[in-house]
Order: sequence, then C-alpha cells, then structure tokens
Amino acid sequence: MQARDVLFILLGYLSGSVLFARVFGRLFYGRDVTAQSEDKNPGTSNMFKYGGFLCGVLTLLCDIAKGLLPVHIYLKGEDDGDFGIALALVIAAPVVGHILPVFFRFRGGKAIAVTFGTLLGLFPVFLTPALVLAAAFIFFSVVLKISPHYYRTVAAYGVAAAAIFFLAPKQVAVGFLISAVTVVVKLLRSTEEKESIEVKAAWKH
Repeated sequence: MQARDVLFILLGYLSGSVLFARVFGRLFYGRDVTAQSEDKNPGTSNMFKYGGFLCGVLTLLCDIAKGLLPVHIYLKGEDDGDFGIALALVIAAPVVGHILPVFFRFRGGKAIAVTFGTLLGLFPVFLTPALVLAAAFIFFSVVLKISPHYYRTVAAYGVAAAAIFFLAPKQVAVGFLISAVTVVVKLLRSTEEKESIEVKAAWKH
C-alpha cells in the first residue's frame, strides 16, 4: 500500500466524520435538532423531519458528497486503471467515518446516504454497485415491501452485498461488504425501539 492510498483512506474517514446534520442544525437553529428524534440519528430523514426542507436537502447533498468525492478523486488519480485492494478501504472509509466519527466521540449515524455517495464516486469506472443498492431498496420498498425502514435497510444491504460480490471487481465488492457490515452492525446495536417486521407483496392487498 502506497502513501497515496493511506492518505485517501484517512481523508475519506475524516470526510465521513463530519456530521452535516449536526453542522446545519447548529448553523440554522443553534442546536442539534436530531436530538429530539426517537433514534437520535444525525441523518437526512431526521433533518427533513425536524430541521425542515432546506436543512434536509443540504444534509442529503453533503452526506452524498463526502462519500463521493474521496472515492472519485482517488480513482481519477489512478490513470493506469490498476486498482489495488486499497480501493476497498477508500470506499469503506467515509462510511466508517460517518458511523464512528472522530469529531463527535465516535457516535454517528447510519451512513445510508454516505454509502450511496461512495458507490456513485465509482462512476464512470464502476456503475453497477450503485444501481444494485438502489434496486435493492426499490424492490423492498415497492415490490416486496418490508416495514419498518430498519428491516428494509438490513435486507437491502444484505441482498446488495451478495449481488455485488458476483457482479463487481473484488476490490469494490470488499469495499461495499465492509460498508454493509458496518451499517448493519450499527443498526443491530441501535437502542431505538423496533417495531414488528411486516412483509407485504405488491400484488397482494
């Protein structure tokens, strides 16, 4: 692993550690507005709900960007297209940073938007992983609807990880697997009250 690889892994982690939900909450309201939510998650959905439309949009865009930019810039610098296993850690670093942020006592969010950002950062070299994760969420939201969102997320990440393992290069697959495991562990360790799971097929009413 070269110095450039280590640098981008570190930059990705530090980028992920910036919790924009809390930044914009402090900026617009002078407090952490996500603290009044049930799960205390500093993420996009809570910012839309408790911070308003503008804060929600800004948080969403910045959470995607903090995953997208480190990965995209890293790939742009690899002119020969020879992506080593370091790419896996560059992909996972912003996700780990968001869940275990050094700037917020290692108490972060669920990193769903950040995960999409890291996968979008692979474009145009690798587009399949982002499409697979999006398709998994759409499938479990529309076709075979799983509620609440907690269980839908676990199912989407699990199915996407299995599919990406077969459809993407090993570096990308390992990077997403690390991200998926980190996200699922975060969800499983959450102290929020979890409603009973409900699975409903779209063709059944």
